[in-house]
Amino acid sequence: MGEHPQARDLQNDAVARLRRVLGEDHPETLQAVSLLGLTLGSLGEHRQARDLQTDALIRLRRVLGHSHPTTLTSASRLAADLRELGEYQQARALDQDTLARRRRVLGEDHPDTLTSGDNLAADLNALGEHERI
Repeated sequence: MGEHPQARDLQNDAVARLRRVLGEDHPETLQAVSLLGLTLGSLGEHRQARDLQTDALIRLRRVLGHSHPTTLTSASRLAADLRELGEYQQARALDQDTLARRRRVLGEDHPDTLTSGDNLAADLNALGEHERI
């Protein structure tokens, strides 16, 4: 587990302070919430991570828009939690959308776009589907 529990505690504190100082919907607060979700996933707390990531994604879409790079990173993190929970159809839908948006916003060869393609491939493999992405 390394330093993940300590990171979780520090991130919980940072999220609480950011919420107090900047507000629930500030992009920096939402990015911190998403990072906390990532840490929780690393600790195996996937349901809690999914809940945080879902909330952060909904808010980021409202605040920054569906195609903002920060929103797309949050979507990718949520899809990873969904995959870990065996919710492959939901992960697939989210990864398909994220890949399409990243292709449009970042381009075909951007590392984040390539990661999204890889994530979608993992979803399709888990579902036993093999198609051209």
